[in-house]
Amino acid sequence: MLVGNDRVVSVGEALAAAFAPGDRLIAVAESGDLLHIPAGQFALAEQAVAAARAAFGGLGAVSDQQISGFFDGFATRLIDDAVVAAVLAANQRDLVAASVRGRSTTRLALTESMRTAMVDGLRGWRDIAMGRNDALSEVGHPGWTVQARRAPLGVVAFVFEGRPNVFADAAGVVRTGNTVVMRIGSDALGTAEAIMAEAVEPALAAAGLPAGTITLVRSRERSAGWGLFAQPGVALAVARGSGPAVAQLGAVARQSGTPVSLHGTGGAWLVAGDAADVDRFAVSVVNSLDRKVCNSLNVCCIPRSRLDLVGVFLAAIDRAAAASGSEAARLHVEWGSVGAIAAERFESTVQVRRADGDHVEPQATLLDRADLGREWEWEQTPEVTLVVTDSVDQAVALHNEHSPRFVASLISDDADEQERFYAAIDAPFVGDGFTRWVDGQYALDTPELGLSNWQFGRLLARGGVLSGDSVFTVRHRACISDPGLHR
Repeated sequence: MLVGNDRVVSVGEALAAAFAPGDRLIAVAESGDLLHIPAGQFALAEQAVAAARAAFGGLGAVSDQQISGFFDGFATRLIDDAVVAAVLAANQRDLVAASVRGRSTTRLALTESMRTAMVDGLRGWRDIAMGRNDALSEVGHPGWTVQARRAPLGVVAFVFEGRPNVFADAAGVVRTGNTVVMRIGSDALGTAEAIMAEAVEPALAAAGLPAGTITLVRSRERSAGWGLFAQPGVALAVARGSGPAVAQLGAVARQSGTPVSLHGTGGAWLVAGDAADVDRFAVSVVNSLDRKVCNSLNVCCIPRSRLDLVGVFLAAIDRAAAASGSEAARLHVEWGSVGAIAAERFESTVQVRRADGDHVEPQATLLDRADLGREWEWEQTPEVTLVVTDSVDQAVALHNEHSPRFVASLISDDADEQERFYAAIDAPFVGDGFTRWVDGQYALDTPELGLSNWQFGRLLARGGVLSGDSVFTVRHRACISDPGLHR
């Protein structure tokens, strides 16, 4: 097959044997991947988008107050223990099944704190002072005016990892009058189906919103996600999860002519400044490693002028490990930084909890500079990279060259050093303490659909937090008071 007009790829025997009448094949121009979508999986996505498109038309006839009523009803059902019992039972079954398959369950468990955050997010959408048809600006002319007004975008396709709380994030697009079709990671499908049945669908019905306003693609197959992003009726495709999977989904959407917002590769960088306070540095490291998510500390840079902080850093990552129930952290040391680390750490081993079980691994290993952009995925044992740099400027240069350009923090009491860092660092999220502040709901009181990095360039006319209230388009309306107006 000709792919991307510049290469040829061959269909393998296994794919050819599996292909059946009605199936789809997508040749990804960016990678040369051949993606097989069975007819049944494509049909599931097609039907879900059709329902969402029909619901989008119906939403125009409901009031903003009814939409607020949906969010209130969804939240109320989530705090009802009798309602949530079925959801928690489904979640427990998902957890057991994922563990048996050796899959990560770190973000799969529907905890009480997660449920509380979902309720808070839904109530935030309920109470937000925002209308679907709000005027954004107005230009006056003699005899007439032109208003720019907010308007719904359409059907949002959302593929995300197996995190039940993302339901509240995805529902936010309804606030701006959009409908959403979701495909959740296979490990959490049972939980998602229970949330739909026990909370989402009853809340939609009680508020008088069309049933297809929020739709779930009920499939465990990755091909269903490809089929969803290949649908021509989608106005915006949003994907979050692991880097390679998200990049592949984005390529499918772009080939289909659909705008896409990707939220995949993460990993925060923390830099010690020449004027770094020891205690602030230590607590920032510990608090950036409480769990593994996209904004967890991934790479720490310490300038040679502050080698006293190396021991502080090692003690801090081991404190974070102990708080997570591990004996010590897993460390990767850039080759040029090896002299700052005692040989004992390279010679020692540590028991590391991974998705497929416990492993005994070296406590520290060497890492090539070219691999500084690698995001460490860990379960219970914090895993980080250490780089000793000649200066803060070199740390910034390494970040801008090797990282996904996502989150960067400088620990320094020097205001001028902070300003130079902010001006030079190429990242949408920049801070002066722990890195885990980067979260839409935590920082901005707005549930997010995802956080965008600058790995493939800066974003046009919006920030790195994609939220429901930012999913809209703009219409222009002319009001002509002079009936004889002409050009």
